[in-house]
Amino acid sequence: MATNAREFGTIVDHKKGRYQCTYCGKVVSGLKRLKCHLGGVRGDVAPCLQVPEDVKAMLRNELQERRFGNAMRDVGELDEPNLPLKRKREYSPAKLDKQDSSDQNSGNVIDSVFPRGQVDSPAEGSGVSDSSLRKAQKSIGRFFYETGVDFDAIKSPSFVRMIKSIIGPFNTMKIPTCNDLKGWILQDAVKEMQEYTSDIKSVWAATGCSILLDGWVDSRGRKLVNILVYCPKGTVYRQSYDISAIDGNAVAMEDFLDSVIEEVGVDNVVQIVSYSTSTFMEDVGKRVNQKHKRIFWTVSASHCIELMLNKLAMMDAIKEILEKAKTITQFVYSNEDVLKLARKFCSTDLVKPSKIKSIVPFLTLENMVMEEEDLQKMFLSSGWKSLVCSSTREGQSIADLVADKTFWNGAFTVLKVTIPLVKVLKLINGSNKPEIGSIYDTIDQAKETIKLEFQSRKSQYIQFWEAIDEIWNKYLHSPLHAAGYFLNPRLFYSDDFFADAEVSCGLCCCIVRMSANLSVQDLMMLQIDKYRMAKGDFGLGSAKLENIHPALWWSKYGEECPELQKMAVRILSQTCDGASKYNLKRTLAEALLTEGRNQIEQERLRDLAFVHYNLQLQNFKPDVRNDFSDEEIDPMDDWIVERRHGKSIRNDEPMLIDLDSEDSTREGVV
Repeated sequence: MATNAREFGTIVDHKKGRYQCTYCGKVVSGLKRLKCHLGGVRGDVAPCLQVPEDVKAMLRNELQERRFGNAMRDVGELDEPNLPLKRKREYSPAKLDKQDSSDQNSGNVIDSVFPRGQVDSPAEGSGVSDSSLRKAQKSIGRFFYETGVDFDAIKSPSFVRMIKSIIGPFNTMKIPTCNDLKGWILQDAVKEMQEYTSDIKSVWAATGCSILLDGWVDSRGRKLVNILVYCPKGTVYRQSYDISAIDGNAVAMEDFLDSVIEEVGVDNVVQIVSYSTSTFMEDVGKRVNQKHKRIFWTVSASHCIELMLNKLAMMDAIKEILEKAKTITQFVYSNEDVLKLARKFCSTDLVKPSKIKSIVPFLTLENMVMEEEDLQKMFLSSGWKSLVCSSTREGQSIADLVADKTFWNGAFTVLKVTIPLVKVLKLINGSNKPEIGSIYDTIDQAKETIKLEFQSRKSQYIQFWEAIDEIWNKYLHSPLHAAGYFLNPRLFYSDDFFADAEVSCGLCCCIVRMSANLSVQDLMMLQIDKYRMAKGDFGLGSAKLENIHPALWWSKYGEECPELQKMAVRILSQTCDGASKYNLKRTLAEALLTEGRNQIEQERLRDLAFVHYNLQLQNFKPDVRNDFSDEEIDPMDDWIVERRHGKSIRNDEPMLIDLDSEDSTREGVV
C-alpha cells in the first residue's frame, strides 16, 4: 500500500504542486520528490537530515520497491539482482547549480570505488549491520572533527583508497559525504559531547572548578579568548569570544568575566587562571577579587616559570653565555660538512628540541656541556683542519670559543641556575593532575637546589633567588598555593614540612574568603588543630599517604571535620597551570568569530568548535617523558640558522627568548 506523503509535508503552491517538508522546511515540487527527500534517496533532491528514521525507512523502501518493479518490467528477470539500479550520472554544470556541489563531487569520487546504495543503510549483501555502519561513519566523522581536517578531504581518492585498504576490498561500507559530516554525524557528535561535558559538570559543586583563560591576538589584530573549565574529572571548552572592543577597559572586562562566572556557577568557581601578566589583566584580576571574595585570581604557572627563566636570561652573565652557545650551534648547523663532523664526534645532536620552546636554549646548553670534550676534540681534529671554513675568520673564532675554558665554566654556572626551573616546567607540562597542592613546595625545592649548587654561599645565589621571587610574589603566588601546601597530607606529615608566615597567612586567607560564616571559620580553625595533631581518622590517614591523591585522601579521612574537608577538597582539586598546555588550535575559533556567514552556517561552525575543542581536551595526554629527544629539530628554530654559500640568509636573528619583554614568552598574548 502506497504511503501518503501528504502526512509529512504541507502544500504551499496548489498550481505548481509544491510541498514544504514538515521536518526541515525545504520546499520541493511534487509528491514523488517529497518522498525522495524524506526517504533519503539521492537524485534530483537533497535528503532531509531531520526526518525520523522510521519515516525515512518506510518511504525509502516504497521507492526502492517501485524502482525495482519498473526495472523488472523493462528488462525482465535480472541475472545479477544485486547490481546497483541507479545509473551513473554524467557531470552536468547545470545540475550542479541546482544541487549541493560538494555532495555530488563526493559521490563521483566514492561511487568509483564503493557502491553507495542509499544514504543511511548498508549496501545489499555487504554483511554490515545498520548500527555498525553508522558507528563506522561516526568514527570517520570524529577523526575530521578532532583533527580539524577540511571536510573536502573525504572526497580525496587517497582517502578512499586508505579506507578501502582498512576495511577490505569486499566490504561495501559507504564512506560518509560532506553533507553527512555537516549533518547527522555532527549532530550526533554534539549530543554525545553534551552528555560528556554534562557528566564533568556534575562534579563541579563538590570539587569546585577553575576557569582557564586562553587569549591571543590573531593575524587581523583581534584580541580573542577561549574559555576552558578545569576540574579533576576533565577540562571542557565553553566558548570563544572576541574581546577586542573591551580590551583596555577593566570595567568591561570585569563584566565579561562576571557573565562567564555566572554561566559556570558562582558557587562552583574556585579560581580564574589568566594567560598574561599585563597591567590590564592585573587590574582585571584585582577587580574580580574585590567583587567575588570567594574566587581567587592567578596566572598560569608554566607561563610564570617561563618568565622566571626569561628574567634570568636577561642577566648579563647568563645572556652572554647563551649568545655564545647560540653562535656555536648556528655555525655547526649552517654548514653541512661541519654538521657531519659534529655528528661523527658527538654522541647526540647539540640542539635539544622540545615542545616547550622557551627551554630549548637551556637544554641545548646542557647538551653542549655534556659534549664539551668531544667538541674540543672535533675542532682539533684533522677532519676539521681539512675543511675550508676552518681557515676562515669565523671558523677560527668558533674554534677558539670551544677551546675557551672560561666559556665552559660560565655555561656550567648557567645550568646550575636554570635547569632546576626547567625541570619544574617540564614536570608541570608533563602532568594532567592538579598541582596546586605541590607548586609551593616545588618552587621552594628549585630554589634550594640552586642554593646547594652554589654551596649555600648567599652572595652567589641570592641574585637568582631574587629574580625568581620577583615573578613568584608579583604574579604566581596565590593563597590557594600556600593553603594547598599546608593541606597536602603528603607534605604536611613529612619530616621537612615548614609552615612559615606566608603559609599561615595563605591558609587563614582561604578560610576567611571561602566561608563567609564566622562560626564556620572558627570551627575550621579548631579542625585544623585536629589535622595538625593527626587525631582521629587523620592519625590513620597519616600512615597511608602513598598512591593517593590529596583530595581523595581528604574525602576518605576528613569526614570527622566536614567543614575543613570541604575546603581542602575544593582547593586540592584545582590546577595551578593554564590553558596553554593543551595546545588547542586557534584557527577554528578565529573562523567562528568572523562575521559574514548566514545563521545556519554560523550555528554549524559553533557546533563544530564545541565538538573539536572538547574532543581535543577529552583525548589530551600530557607527555610524561623526561625529555623530548625523539622530536625532530625544527630547521626554522632560532638556534639553527640557514645559510647559503657560507652566508647567513638572516642578518640579525633574535634570541629565542625575548630579552626585552617580561611577558613575551607566550606568542601573541593580549
